[in-house]
Amino acid sequence: MIEIINLHKSFGDNSVLRGVNLEINEGESLAIIGRSGCGKSVLLKHIVGLLIPDEGYIKFDGKIISNLDRKELYKIRRKFGFLFQGAALFDSMTVEENVGIALVENDSGFSKEEIKKIVEEKLELVGLPGTQNLKPSELSGGMKKRVGLARALVSNPEYILYDEPTTGLDPIMSDSIDDLIKDLNQKLNVTSIIVTHDMFSVKNTADRIAMMHEGKIYFTGTSAEVLESSDPIIKKFIQRTGF
Repeated sequence: MIEIINLHKSFGDNSVLRGVNLEINEGESLAIIGRSGCGKSVLLKHIVGLLIPDEGYIKFDGKIISNLDRKELYKIRRKFGFLFQGAALFDSMTVEENVGIALVENDSGFSKEEIKKIVEEKLELVGLPGTQNLKPSELSGGMKKRVGLARALVSNPEYILYDEPTTGLDPIMSDSIDDLIKDLNQKLNVTSIIVTHDMFSVKNTADRIAMMHEGKIYFTGTSAEVLESSDPIIKKFIQRTGF
């Protein structure tokens, strides 16, 4: 379980997180929604220790993330896979090198041949067999997302964090990524945390929804509970997004 307690974060005069409280249960698929700029991606980066809170804390396996030293933090991070917005692939590297970089850089103990085999398995898992020697410039937007996901999976994480997984994709490819997220949840029994403004994706992938508003978690519940809510802020959000 991940516990987020009274989390605050500001950048200069811009107060982004203003007391976020949220529990993320093992095995669930949680979508974090809200208007652009409300702090969704900032929250995601706090979970893996890429940002340090000004106040409050995140607890994972009973340990407060911001209190860990570098060695302990890296150990915790191995339990997480992160699909960055835009996939964030290295242009100068092949698909194989992009996917396997964590195993190489983190001294995983695997031989070159073992890493090659693991990368092959992960690419097969995301539906991209035989693409190892391609460069990112040779890939479509959807393929880049899948390579980024294969990289997120390479260390067999317990948690996968998705930052806007369908942004910039056409509806057909978005549906394909949604199906892949659901399929991986079932096959790998992982916990998924999906930051998105794509409400069709939320319907397709999430067991539970956490809505952010004015730097806090305003609402948690299922898709049905969102639709049934009479709260004026939630109703306005539904109307604006077409949910």
